[in-house]
Amino acid sequence: MLRVMVVDDHEAIRVGLAEYFQGTQINLVAATNNGEEAFQQLEKSELDLDVILMDVQLPETDGLALLVKLRSGFPNLSIVLFSAFDYHVYVARAVANGAHDYVLKCDSMDDLCKTLVHVNETSQPLPGGRLDRVKKRLADPPSPGDLPAEIQLTQREMQVLRHIAFGLSNKEIAISLSISVETVKEHVQNVLRKFDAKDRTDAAVKAVRFGLAD
Repeated sequence: MLRVMVVDDHEAIRVGLAEYFQGTQINLVAATNNGEEAFQQLEKSELDLDVILMDVQLPETDGLALLVKLRSGFPNLSIVLFSAFDYHVYVARAVANGAHDYVLKCDSMDDLCKTLVHVNETSQPLPGGRLDRVKKRLADPPSPGDLPAEIQLTQREMQVLRHIAFGLSNKEIAISLSISVETVKEHVQNVLRKFDAKDRTDAAVKAVRFGLAD
């Protein structure tokens, strides 16, 4: 049996998942409406879990912030984000901060179950899914031909620009590219200067126009 905890502040979601998982290979061993309670239960070693299915928007501590905390405290635990929002910024932040997958609440229950099982077995996102696509896009080095010839960025600066286009912070870019935050800051300044951008928001808008966040 696949042992799962659900963290979601909507009772209907928690109850509905509990009912659906009955008779499947997924055993819902715990369900809570907030991240702090989930973290406390894990700290006390009260649960033997394989996967956490966690809402992105939670009271007090949002799912993305909790993701960072959980990945640091429990690095071997698989975490799947569960959201009503198909925002590429959310998915990209999930990638950068170590989520194993990202599913929508409007996805079929069959797809949700497949995702949970796949993540548990492989520690990788379901091939072709939202997180898998964005993860590959972030890892894919942009081509100089993606930008006008007059904008001369290095390959690393192009990578940083793509991450900016996806809405990632300097810390998240550093994690994603395995470089220091100070190095990211230097690259960002170079990108803004070469891109003739007023700030990173301006740079992100221009980068999206060139298709770097598609």
